Parts: sequence; structure tokens; C-alpha cells
Amino acid sequence: MDQLPKPEIIVTHDGDLDGLLSGMLLQKLSGVLYGEEVRLLGYQTQAWHSRCLRENAAWVSDLAFEERMDRVNWVIVDHHITSATPTKAHLVHDESKSACMLAYGLCKDNGLESEALDRLVHLANIGDLFLHDDPDFEIANDYGSLVKTYGFWNVYSVVDGDPEKLLDHPLLEVMRVKREVEDPMGLKWSRKNIQEITPEVGLVKTVVGNSNVILNHLLREESQSYKVLLMLNRIGNNQFMVSLRSTNGEALRMAKQLQGGGHANASGAALPKSVQRVADAVDYLKTALNPISHSQDILPDNLEALFDSAKI
Repeated sequence: MDQLPKPEIIVTHDGDLDGLLSGMLLQKLSGVLYGEEVRLLGYQTQAWHSRCLRENAAWVSDLAFEERMDRVNWVIVDHHITSATPTKAHLVHDESKSACMLAYGLCKDNGLESEALDRLVHLANIGDLFLHDDPDFEIANDYGSLVKTYGFWNVYSVVDGDPEKLLDHPLLEVMRVKREVEDPMGLKWSRKNIQEITPEVGLVKTVVGNSNVILNHLLREESQSYKVLLMLNRIGNNQFMVSLRSTNGEALRMAKQLQGGGHANASGAALPKSVQRVADAVDYLKTALNPISHSQDILPDNLEALFDSAKI
């Protein structure tokens, strides 16, 4: 392929390992191509959607491609579902691969590869796509937990922006101990705290442990019948984010009903800002995911919530 345009900035999703690793890989690639590592910026999805795009050239990873990013000298490396078709930007897109795997493909095209990166990208890909049948699923989640536990920029600083230093990092021992001690406790508690949203969807409450690992265990237990399990988390501005997991591809279908997206078995969506309490979130989910059976018995607290629930 032709050489990538020199970016003014590199932008990535700052919420998980896939964003961190893909951003660091692209930053290293800029050093190989142009003799300097271009500045890396991290954004949450909602903040990125509202940011003014001032740069004439940029590389963007793990943030869904949209029409406003279709600009000359822009390179987008992403794996989320998109309805936009690029006419000016260079889009590297594959829904079956993580953003870091796609970024690593660009790196390898330009001679930047190693056994350490091969292994690291493999593990990050497992965790981000929720490949629960892979024998490395648990250790992949340990790597993912690094960012969730310590934060995007803290992990970046600890490894000096060098992705290879993530492999077998001493902090992974902390993640292993947390998994072995916390996950059994968390699984036992969460097993008793699943609330029905619909006959197919259960809301799982968590207190300790890796939520991805806990949900994976619960999805495989014959004692629970839900095809999709979801969790609620608060994000910036006190807004709720819902994460959905499945083993049969149903998570993405449910996420789309919530105006979200993601991957077949690992998806997410932001709830309307009018939903401020857990009880309101539960009511909203019941209405949105099972509108026929719940439309008569759930009344929103205000007109704004009514419009949100009705998708007006």
C-alpha cells in the first residue's frame, strides 16, 4: 500500500486495552515512517463525537468511523459497525478483528513487528472480541484489567509508551491474584443477583472481580437461562453505560435496540442522559428491550424520558 500520510495527531479510545494498544502501535509506526512519534490523544466515545475536527491530517483508532471523519489525509483504523462509506479518508476496517490487530497489520506492512507484539496483540484481540472459547481467555482479561484498574494514561506512563513492555509486566501478577481471589467471590455473589429484564436478558449486579470473566462463567451455567447478560456502569456526566455479553451473537442485536453497537458477543450502549437512577435504568431497559409486554405498565417520570423511551 502507499505510505500513510503524516498525521498531526493520533487519536484513540482511552477506555480499554484495545484503544491503548492500537494507539501505541500507531504512535510507534509514526516514528518508523517519519522519525518522530506523533502526539497521542485519548477520548471517550461521547467526547470524541462532540470534538471539533481541526486537524488536516490524523490517524484515528478504535473510534467508530463516521461521515465527519471522511477527510483527505485522515486514516481510520477501526472494527465497529459503520454505515458511512469513505470517499476521501483511508479506512482500515474489519469487524472480525480488534483495532489493535488492524493497527498491527499496518505496522507489519512497514517492518515493525516482533514476537512480543505478536503475543500481546493476540491476547488483546481475544479480550476485546470476547473470544470466550480461547484457552487464553482468562489471561487476556488480566491484560484488559490493567487499563480498567489503573487507567489508560497511568498504564501508558508505566510502560513509557512502549507496547512491548506490556507483555509479562509485573502488574499482571496483581491481576492474576485479583482474579484468583476476587472472581470466585464475585461470581458467587453475582449468581444470586441477576434481575430479569426480559425472558432472554438478565441484568447482572457485580461487587468484586472481573466482570467479563464473571459474565462468561454465568453464561455457561445451565442453571441460568438468559441468552444475554448485561451490566450497568456510570460514565462521565453521571450517564449510564450498559455492557452486553452473550455466547451466541445475541448481544449485538440487543445493543442495536438500545441504539448501541459493538461485536457479536460483546457490545454496549449509552442510555439517555435523562436516566439518572438505577431504578430508572432498569425500567428503561425493560421498555426498550421488551416494549410490547412493558409498554402498558412502565410510565417514565417525565416527558423527556418518554421521548427517549419512544425513540422520538
